[in-house]
Amino acid sequence: MKTISSFIHQIETGFLFLQSIKGISYRQLSAFFIPLGVSASLTSVTHVIINGTLSRGENAVFIIACYAVALSLFGIIERPMIVFRQTSSALVTDRKSFKLLGKFFIYVLVVTMLLSAGVAFSPIGGWMYTNIFGATPDMVKAISITFQVVLLVIIFSGIRGLYQGIIITQLATNWLTIGVVARLIAMFIAAYLFVHFDYITSVSGAIIFLVGMLVECLVSVYKGNLFLRKELNVEDPYQLTQADVSKFYFPMMYYFLLQTILIPVIYILLAKSHDLEMGIASFALAFSITNMILGFFMYTHQLVLQFYEHNKQKVVRFLIVVSILPTLLLCILCYTPVGMVYMRVIMGADEALSVATIAVLKFFIIKTLVFPWVDFLNGFLMLNRQTNKMLLAQVGNIIVVIVSLLFFVRISPHLNGINGSIAASLGELAGFIIVSVIIYRMSDRFRDKQMLKEKRR
Repeated sequence: MKTISSFIHQIETGFLFLQSIKGISYRQLSAFFIPLGVSASLTSVTHVIINGTLSRGENAVFIIACYAVALSLFGIIERPMIVFRQTSSALVTDRKSFKLLGKFFIYVLVVTMLLSAGVAFSPIGGWMYTNIFGATPDMVKAISITFQVVLLVIIFSGIRGLYQGIIITQLATNWLTIGVVARLIAMFIAAYLFVHFDYITSVSGAIIFLVGMLVECLVSVYKGNLFLRKELNVEDPYQLTQADVSKFYFPMMYYFLLQTILIPVIYILLAKSHDLEMGIASFALAFSITNMILGFFMYTHQLVLQFYEHNKQKVVRFLIVVSILPTLLLCILCYTPVGMVYMRVIMGADEALSVATIAVLKFFIIKTLVFPWVDFLNGFLMLNRQTNKMLLAQVGNIIVVIVSLLFFVRISPHLNGINGSIAASLGELAGFIIVSVIIYRMSDRFRDKQMLKEKRR
């Protein structure tokens, strides 16, 4: 028996050795990537729970509107915190580098919270709510209190991102899914209690959001700390510096802020459409559906950060398959009866809005084809710590969107929301071309060609 067990052990050892030579398998790539996609997709359920709870209030329209304004401002302010997930996964290699990033995080958090407090506890907030977000005077007090609660979410969101970066580098992405599931369960319980005790206000929505983020943060901190104590206990020869962190972090922060600005700009320009309400409504619905589909594929940059250096061909082949999926899903919605059923039953749209939204969705197919590859190529810039070059692509994206939308709205205002999806897709395509050129110019092939030219001279 001992001989047989020894023989089996030798076979298993040999198999593991061969696998290590061969590199990562497609199954392992899937096991890494799918939980990331699932966690991103499940996150969108957060606002379904909150809006479903708020809609049960006595003055549901007022409550939801107040919460929406507070959340809109939160979405802008939270951007600097979201970047810490990518920063941590790209830069943290040991406990020392994590502590350095932690100090940097505290500086950013303090500045963010001071600026946010200035809005939350001063007349500046009231002015912003009414003049920028279009709130009525009777909404200001409810929005202010809601925003004050939501501010706490920013803290836990940032801490969560720090530790999730470590979890991703250790390939334990299933823990991101576990964290989101725990978050949703906590939110369901909080929502049930608010409904049960009949205490539903815009602040209730903020508290539900806060409870969920706190639970997800605790799960991330728990697992991240385990990795810090064990796997990341050995000091890395390369010493991370504060300058390295700043050089990586700030361009990415500006990149995300530009993304936030893009959609409001499209809404402003769509106001010149032939049918203003239909144009904005159909674009808003189509954009939310497209984002929901693409949410599953927003982590393709992590394939580069974690695997590309040692498994180039497999990572590219894996992405070729993965990148087709969002386009297939969107095509099913656009070109089969499933689309109309989805619009009426799930989205609750009438026939006219359903038809208009599906027409807008057809032009978002270009965006779904391009987006996974843009994110994938951005992964190369993160890997090489050249995040400043990501800004070039994003600026190009915005310029193309504005110029093309101005042109289309002028020559064909009757297309309404379709003009927005064409412009957004062209902007994404422009961003892809720019980042592709940047990556090519960074490649060894381009450098070799330049050296040959210099020798010939």
